[in-house]
Amino acid sequence: MMILYQNARIVDRDQDTCGCVLTREDQVYYVGTTCPKVPVDQVVDLAGKVLMPAFVDLHCHLRDPGYEYKETLETGMKAALKGGYATLCAMANTNPVCETPEMVLEIQRRAQGLNLCRLYQSAAAGVGLEDKVPTDYEALSRVTPILTNDGKTIFSDAFMEQLLLASQKYPFFISTHCQPERQIVARDLALLEKVGGDLHVGHISRAETVEMIRQAKGRGLAVTCEVTPHHLFGYDCDYKVNPPLRRAVDVQALIEGIKDGTVFCLATDHAPHSPEDKAKGMAGISNIEYAFQIYWKVFSENGLSLQKLSELNSCNPNLRLHRSAGLIRQGYAADLVVVDPEAQDTIRVEDMISKSKNTPFAGRSVRGRVLKTIVGGEVRYEYGCAL
Repeated sequence: MMILYQNARIVDRDQDTCGCVLTREDQVYYVGTTCPKVPVDQVVDLAGKVLMPAFVDLHCHLRDPGYEYKETLETGMKAALKGGYATLCAMANTNPVCETPEMVLEIQRRAQGLNLCRLYQSAAAGVGLEDKVPTDYEALSRVTPILTNDGKTIFSDAFMEQLLLASQKYPFFISTHCQPERQIVARDLALLEKVGGDLHVGHISRAETVEMIRQAKGRGLAVTCEVTPHHLFGYDCDYKVNPPLRRAVDVQALIEGIKDGTVFCLATDHAPHSPEDKAKGMAGISNIEYAFQIYWKVFSENGLSLQKLSELNSCNPNLRLHRSAGLIRQGYAADLVVVDPEAQDTIRVEDMISKSKNTPFAGRSVRGRVLKTIVGGEVRYEYGCAL
C-alpha cells in the first residue's frame, strides 16, 4: 500500500523542512519538498503538522508475565502507542524472570500477535536477576540484543567483568541498574576501561554521574546512557522511583548532558504498579503515554530543538538496536509519528490508558500532542479514537 503524507513539517535528526513523505508497505519510499507524481492508495494532508520518526523506548516494564494486575503486553503497548512509541524494549524482571531463549521468544511471539508495537524482550544477565550464576549469554544473544538485571544492581565486580567480556564476544549490550548510582557507575566505567565491552547505563539521575560519563567518553570509552522524563521534570520530591528524584541542580546537569551529547538517549523506565503496591512503597512511575509531552516541554524551555529530541528519542535508540529506522529516509522503516508541537496539555490520571495510573505529575502542564502513531506503515493510534 502506498500512502502519501503531504503538507508535512518533516523533522528528524538531520532535517526540519516542509514537504511530502511517501511510504510503501513498511518502508519510506520517497521524501521531498514536492509530491511525486505516482499512483497512491491514500493521501493524508497533515496541514503543517510535524511528521517525525516514531519513538523507541530502550527501557520499560510491561510486567507480563506474572504481574498482569499491574500491566499487560496489550495495555502497556496501547499506552505506548498513545505516547508515539513504535518500539519497546521490555525489562526482564517478570515472574518467572525472563532468562531463557524460550521465554524471550514466547513473549515476543505474543507481542507480535497483538499487532501493536514492536517488542525487543530483554533477558536477565544472571539467573534469578542475581549476580551469581550467569545465564546462557551465547544462546540469549541469538534472540535478544539486551541483557540486564534491571531492578537489581550487579554488585559483584567479577560478575560484571565477565559480563563485559561476554558483550564483546556476543552481539548484545548490557543495560545496567546502578544503586548507589555514583559508586556503581564509577565501578562499571573502571571495568569498561580495563576489559572493554558494550555498556549502556540506565536511568542516570545525578550531576556527578553525568560528569563521570562525560569524562569517560572523553577518554574514548564506548559507553552510552539514558535519561527518563521524570528525572528531567521532577525534583525535590519524595515520590518513590528508582533512582530517586533528585535536586534542581541534577536536573540542570542532565539537560547540559543532553546539550553536549553526553546523554545518548531518552528512555521512560515506565514502571506501572497497582495502588496497593504503591501504598506499600514500591518504586515506579507510569509515564509512557505522556513522556513525549514532558520531553518537549523541557526541551523547548531549555533551547533544545525537535531535531535534538528526535535524535535522542528515535535515531539513537534505533542505532543501539542496529535498525535502519529513526530517520525519515528512503529505505528506512515506516515507523512514524505525527505530532502537534504547539498543543498545550495537562497530565490527567483519568485520561491515562495504562492499567496503572501511578504518577506524581497529575495536573502538571505539558507541551505537544501525539496525533498519529504509525508502525510499519500502518496507523496503530489516532488521537481521539479508541484503541
